[in-house]
Formats: sequence, C-alpha cells, structure tokens
Amino acid sequence: MEADVDYDHVMRVFREAAIEAGARIMEVYRADDFDVRAKSDESPVTEADEAADALISARLRAAFPDMVLVTEEQADSHAQTAATFLIVDPLDGTKEFVQRRGDFTVNIALVEKGVPLRGVVYAPAKGRLFYTDADGQSVEETGPFDPENIGPTTPIRVGQPDKNGLFVVASKSHRDAATDAYIAKYGVADLKSAGSSLKFCLVATGEADLYPRLGRTMEWDTAAGDAVLRGAGGRMVRFEDHQPFTYGKPGFANGFFIAFAPGVELQQP
Repeated sequence: MEADVDYDHVMRVFREAAIEAGARIMEVYRADDFDVRAKSDESPVTEADEAADALISARLRAAFPDMVLVTEEQADSHAQTAATFLIVDPLDGTKEFVQRRGDFTVNIALVEKGVPLRGVVYAPAKGRLFYTDADGQSVEETGPFDPENIGPTTPIRVGQPDKNGLFVVASKSHRDAATDAYIAKYGVADLKSAGSSLKFCLVATGEADLYPRLGRTMEWDTAAGDAVLRGAGGRMVRFEDHQPFTYGKPGFANGFFIAFAPGVELQQP
C-alpha cells in the first residue's frame, strides 16, 4: 500500500465519475434506438460505452494526472505497465445493454502491486451501487444517487456458505458446458445467471456463494468487482491452481477464475 494515496479522495472521485457515467449511459439506454458496432475482437460497442469512457477518463486524468490509466475503450492504454494504475470498464455487459436486460455496470478500480485495493461497481438500470470506502470496507449505497452527496450506506459482507446447498451465480451471456460441469461438482441450492461484474457483488453481499468463470475476460472486467468482493471478505483465485489472482498482467488478459465466499470448499478442475 502506498502511503501517499488519499483513498478518501480516490473513492469520492470514483463514485462521482461512476454515477455521472451511469446517468449518461441511461440516456442512451432509454432512447428509442442506438447504434451498435463491432470492435476488432467482434465484441459490441455503443455510443454509451464511448460517452461513459470519455467522461470517466476526463475525470480520472484531472484528479490523478500522475497515475497510469487503463481503459477498455482506449486500445493505446493496453500497452502500458505500472505497479499502480487505474483501470476502467465504462460499460461492462454491453451485450446486456444492447438487449436491454439491465445487467450492465460501470467499473472503476485502483490496482496497487497486483491487487485491486479500491473499486466501484455501479449498475444504473438496477439501481445498485457498490464500492469500497476509504478504509477498504465494501458498502452498498441506496439511491437516489447524487454525485455530490453520499446517501445511506450499508457495510456488506459475504455469507456463511452451506456446502450442501450453495448459492451459485454464473455468466448470463457466456455460460457453457464446461462451467456447468464444474458447478455440478458442488451441492447447489440455487443457480442464477447474471451479467457483468454484478456477479462479484452478489457474492460480496451474500446473495451468492460462488462464481466460477471459465472463459475469456480482461482485467477491466474484473478489477472493480474483485475489489468490492475483497472488501466484503471474499476471495478470487485462479481456476487452475487456486492461487491468488493478480493484476497488471501483459495485455491485461485474465485466465479462468473462481470468486467465492470463504467457507466454500473449492473443487479441483
């Protein structure tokens, strides 16, 4: 942890930027129609992604001019390396956004020495806002959300899993047979699907116990949700060997992972 980082300031900027970006995203979401284009990797991008990215980037660069900023929508930023950096997915769950299913989020995180120490996850269509406070404790704020005035917040904490009846959450758009086969290794009381980084937050609040991801993700998809999960007492590990999951990897590409509440007895792949 770097002594010169003012985490209270960091989280105020993160929260304000996320709420403002969420408002812009919802303007597009509520419109009769909007353009959807394909990026070079065939993933979709909309004007909401780009508008939110411009807003958040401007906010973060003004507040933290000396910090490296990595954001999904700016390919040039993906070649950077740093021990401490900001990482952003301005609209995580674009497929959910395009299909108007509501499970999309704004993700902003601060990574230090491979660990996402602070983060905010805002799901504007769901009216849910999660973030780490200045001390690293994760909270959920209840709306309506005002960028300048913090509303009521409740500390969140992972649940106490029942190994014979786990609550499991999996990707809504990317669930596959391999994921289902892994989930089948557990005693499952309920299995739900959700989009974007909301899955991390469901584990963080105790609404789910286990979130395995056997598919392609990038660090901007996971850092903010991982920070919220860690701040709620949860863990995220590599799928293949259950070792700690780290950030700042070349190209910011993730391997498979498992996010979970301590107390879940992880099964081998």
